[in-house]
Amino acid sequence: MDKVISPDGTSIAYDRYGNGPGLILISGAFTDRSYYVPLATELASSFTVITYDRRGRGDSTDTTPYSVEREVEDLAALQEATGAVFASADSSGVMVLLRAMAAGVGFEKLSVMEPPFRVEGAPPAPDRYLERLQEFVAAGSPGGAAELFMVEAVGQPQELVDGFKNTPMWKSLEAMAPTLIYDALQMGDSAVPVDLLASIQVETLALHSTSSPDWLQRSVRETAAALPRAKLLGLPGEFHQVPPQVLAPALTDFFNR
Repeated sequence: MDKVISPDGTSIAYDRYGNGPGLILISGAFTDRSYYVPLATELASSFTVITYDRRGRGDSTDTTPYSVEREVEDLAALQEATGAVFASADSSGVMVLLRAMAAGVGFEKLSVMEPPFRVEGAPPAPDRYLERLQEFVAAGSPGGAAELFMVEAVGQPQELVDGFKNTPMWKSLEAMAPTLIYDALQMGDSAVPVDLLASIQVETLALHSTSSPDWLQRSVRETAAALPRAKLLGLPGEFHQVPPQVLAPALTDFFNR
């Protein structure tokens, strides 16, 4: 594990895998860098893969007050420290990457996977979602924030979430739960950010799982349509994810051509 210090003093923890052009992987909500170990391992023969803990997660620290610009600074600091030329983001992590590109962070190619924009057919956003997350965290109830995200935002069955509460995994989810506020702020109103996308002038691979709900696939199609230089690609997978052994060859082909 290495660390880089962001401009506000936050320590950002990261790992490197393999050799080759640098590729940073940017996670979505409720995940730390361990999520990417299988994918990084698959990609390591072609790239120097950088996985990192977004602020407030895993081995990274946090500095208050939070703003979306601070995570842009984190990514910029990581890019400068590693010399990475490519970046790939998942879910709400896509907004971190898009904001960074708009701010002048210089990646040569991008990949974005299923940003959860609220397009036609998407389930309605939970009532007072951001405010309720903030209330749970302020009240010292990170489990309440975790449950709100999993049940109302993601749509997992209540009984499944109740089962998680009795496993060691729940403690790690509670530890990350305050950062759900950060992802909600990154997503804003969750509308497709057409103007922001139109400003991204580098080649971008817009990916979706063919097993994800129609609205998530529509979100990727609308994202690709708004990007000036996008390639749309559907890959066989599961809900909101594609297996590393399927995803890695697609990323390798795109970034290396």
